[in-house]
Amino acid sequence: MTSHLLPTYARVDLAFERGEGAWLITAGGDRYLDFTCGVAVNALGHAHPHLIEALTEQAQKVWHVSNLYRIPEGERLADRLCEASFADTVFFQNSGAEAIECAIKMARKYQSANDKPERYRIITFEGAFHGRTLAAVAATGNKKYLEGFGPPVDGFDQVPFGDIEAVKKAIGPATGAILIEPIQGEGGVRVVPLPFLRALRQLCDQHALLLIFDEIQTGIGRTGDMFAYERTGIAPDIMTIAKALGGGFPVGACLATTEAAKGMTAGTHGSTFGGNPLAMAVGNAVLDVVMAPGFLDKVRHTALLLKQKLAEVKDRYASVISEVRGEGLLIGLHMVPPAGEMVDELRAEKMIAVAAGDNVVRLLPPLIISEDEIAEAVSRIDKACARLARTHARAKKKVAKQGVAS
Repeated sequence: MTSHLLPTYARVDLAFERGEGAWLITAGGDRYLDFTCGVAVNALGHAHPHLIEALTEQAQKVWHVSNLYRIPEGERLADRLCEASFADTVFFQNSGAEAIECAIKMARKYQSANDKPERYRIITFEGAFHGRTLAAVAATGNKKYLEGFGPPVDGFDQVPFGDIEAVKKAIGPATGAILIEPIQGEGGVRVVPLPFLRALRQLCDQHALLLIFDEIQTGIGRTGDMFAYERTGIAPDIMTIAKALGGGFPVGACLATTEAAKGMTAGTHGSTFGGNPLAMAVGNAVLDVVMAPGFLDKVRHTALLLKQKLAEVKDRYASVISEVRGEGLLIGLHMVPPAGEMVDELRAEKMIAVAAGDNVVRLLPPLIISEDEIAEAVSRIDKACARLARTHARAKKKVAKQGVAS
């Protein structure tokens, strides 16, 4: 079948008609256990009744008015995000990439407002992923994303992951900020060590730099805390969130302290659709659920259970899984065979997961996943590992026989 969609995705020939909680269902009625969640987006699963109610109610009122007028639901959502975080102010957009763009502009404008416009450069890290706009791709620094798009946007200095001495050497007269994911998602579910994050905070304070956390994948409960920075004992100056904030509805946000946002005055930034009433209604509904008493406690309990069971699978199939990594319900299986093979085997078990860098399979179940569904997922992972172990054992035997014969 010919598609008129731009072929920038190697899509799997699989389509879903509806969803229920942790499950996706095809038109033919096949049920798939969803451990991708739209890449950490559907944090409350599919068809969550509270989100449906909020969106339906708002859809009967007003969809869009633009930011030329007050949007009370947006003001309420901003208030709640600031109350739950270090931030004093919020700018809403439609995506994570837009939130990153806002953060970059904010950091540059901050230095300019302090009469240091030359301090526009931002230190980033190998293995990062910050989005697909030209500036976000330049911040990411991955050559495969940069190739063919002309000279990269200037202003980013990439250093090795976790190398504090490299960071110190990279700081110069033009440095204005440091941008980092507390856990690299696309980069392979690599958890940044807490001492490293704390050292970055000290360097930023020492050199009058802004510290930016990209929590697009980790924010809104994914790690078991509302935000991943909470476990570090420090706070950033700017933070980007998206994905789970809308529970499936497009929304992103850039949060900041009053000081960090001092240069963002009227007319310096904007968005036509950002903060629209539909997105704000859903965002508030997501917070209603995630911030309810006991919700994050349950996420932490479920995450610990899943990680323990996955460790048992790893012990049984050391030839397939070499490491279980991550925090909360952002978990990575570092694979011995290619990660893509595991993704395919899981799909054969009617379970969907997504590959990441460093030969990792990301497991991103909804935060509302039940213990029974955890057990079901682990059973399917176990079966997939068993098949991969047999397949690669046979392949090794065949190579060994050929070696003897030659």
